[in-house]
Amino acid sequence: MIPRAITGFLAFVCCHCPLLAENLAKPRIEVFKAKRELRLYDGDLLVKTYHIALGSNPVPAKEREGDRATPEGSYFICHKNPQSQYHLSLGISYPGPADAKRGLKANLISKREYNAILKADADHKTPPWNTKLGGEVFVHGNGSSPDWTWGCVALDNPDIEELYRLVPVKTQITIHP
Repeated sequence: MIPRAITGFLAFVCCHCPLLAENLAKPRIEVFKAKRELRLYDGDLLVKTYHIALGSNPVPAKEREGDRATPEGSYFICHKNPQSQYHLSLGISYPGPADAKRGLKANLISKREYNAILKADADHKTPPWNTKLGGEVFVHGNGSSPDWTWGCVALDNPDIEELYRLVPVKTQITIHP
């Protein structure tokens, strides 16, 4: 393991290393479903990699409420919940514009719901979570294996504590297959 200096502090790219002590200048998150990894970046610099669990239907992208799939696409952190039943949680802005377009075309959502999702995205707010597309998708704690969530991204509790502290609302999160 090689320590790396990152904006004035020391970080180790490993999920078993000491907690990061400083704030990040440009945090962003990348989730790689097939690898069961969440990667935290500061701009283009990889800061840390975490092991994750996914929804109990982990391969397909989320399409609708109750499918237990984890979404794929570009989103942002829209909400932080310190009182989560899963230790701590970071809300993901699912459904986003691409999901809304797909949902409108498939007659899963109305034009009003479609417009509400687009407005929430443009305003960096929480989208409607009560449509047939599903919602309330989070990055949260309570364990990183096996795949057990309803479509969320789950980490071990010390990892979500660190991520929760470092990642503000509006942080970009991209979820890859």
